[in-house]
Amino acid sequence: MKTDSPQTPPPPTTEQDNAQLREQLLALRAELEETNQGVLALYAELDDQAEQLRQVSDLKSRFLSYMSHEFRTPLGSIRSMTRLLEDEMDGPLTAEQRRQVRFVSSAAQELTEMVDDLLDLAKIEAGKITISPAWFDLMDLISALRGMFRPISEGGTVALVFEDPPQLPMLYTDDKKLAQILRNYISNALKFTTSGEVRVSARQEDAAGEWIRFTVTDTGIGIPEALHATLFEDFVQVDSPLQKRLRGTGLGLSLCKRFAILLGGHVGMHSVPGEGSAFHVVLPTRLAQEQAHG
Repeated sequence: MKTDSPQTPPPPTTEQDNAQLREQLLALRAELEETNQGVLALYAELDDQAEQLRQVSDLKSRFLSYMSHEFRTPLGSIRSMTRLLEDEMDGPLTAEQRRQVRFVSSAAQELTEMVDDLLDLAKIEAGKITISPAWFDLMDLISALRGMFRPISEGGTVALVFEDPPQLPMLYTDDKKLAQILRNYISNALKFTTSGEVRVSARQEDAAGEWIRFTVTDTGIGIPEALHATLFEDFVQVDSPLQKRLRGTGLGLSLCKRFAILLGGHVGMHSVPGEGSAFHVVLPTRLAQEQAHG
């Protein structure tokens, strides 16, 4: 039987080989130290840039908050005076004077809404927005919205329909923030719908009844698909002939998204140009405690 020949042992390491290994290790160590210094310098630069961005963000929030508060006082005075003129407290108005006063009143209302949007944005970015959840019946919210929009919808060419919701549980969330989301949806739908209807509905989203979907559907101009991904970002507006004669900050949908997140939910939309749009917000029926105190 043939046996394997014994393996030849490796030659002993020479002093020259050891010296080469030490040189390689020293070179590697120097390279690692240089890399570490570069990483530390990069972290320091990123920290400086992050601090600068934070300061700029704080400055922007303070500016928006200050300017919003400063605008409110003169706007309140203008609206009060236009109401007095419309009520003819200082004597009757001619048809032309009444038209001009209504124009001033409408412009002041639009400016007030813009200021409110900017103030809400400043509060959210500064982390000073308050969430005040409470138990409430959905029918109460629907009734309040119906009453709020009745003067706008009556006599118009667009029907505003509030569907009676199915039997749904009591909600525990901030009803004012939810109402603001739906008001923005409804206002946008009415602005961009010249005929047909705007429909508001609510339904249970899941079998367990833990989520509710609110939807505002319209038969308006619709929105191009290219805008869908950015529509809920700050200062984004739909480019259309209608938009050119409608003023706004482009913050309404962005605030809807931010409020929905604060309430533990999310927003979304579906739209086809020329056919209409459907905007929704999905919220939990009960706001989590950590979000309620956020």
